[in-house]
Amino acid sequence: MILSRTSQYAVQALIYMATQPSETPVLNKDIAAQLGVPAPYLAKILQSLAKGNLLFSFRGRLGGFCLREEGEKITLMQILLLTEGPAFTQSCLLGLKKCSDETACPLHFRWLPVKKKIIDLLQETTLEKLAKAVESGKYRLADVPGKLFEQVKV
Repeated sequence: MILSRTSQYAVQALIYMATQPSETPVLNKDIAAQLGVPAPYLAKILQSLAKGNLLFSFRGRLGGFCLREEGEKITLMQILLLTEGPAFTQSCLLGLKKCSDETACPLHFRWLPVKKKIIDLLQETTLEKLAKAVESGKYRLADVPGKLFEQVKV
């Protein structure tokens, strides 16, 4: 369960959005600049999150993206299921097409308890918790030291 670049960007963008005033649309280019990620790639990610009902998308001069729900209602698991796909929690660690209790790979039974703990962690970790951790200054959101939260009021 290693996260793709798409998932990493999605989580970072959503954390950033959760630190902004609620119901205020944020422009894709502003998020991309703050996170140091490619704006066109981020735009596609944000559109897929909007289609997955995590974001509102607004066109026009006052457009942008904003969270559909408060951060405490959005879990890391919800985000990753949209970006990684529904097989995210079911895929084999070794990449085998078929891996179950009946047709197990060599790591299946050792990986199962670890995978369960990871799934539990993803389900209990909310966007709000992640945003608060970043806002506290203890954790960084992107590799853009010093720039990210100049505009954010904690």
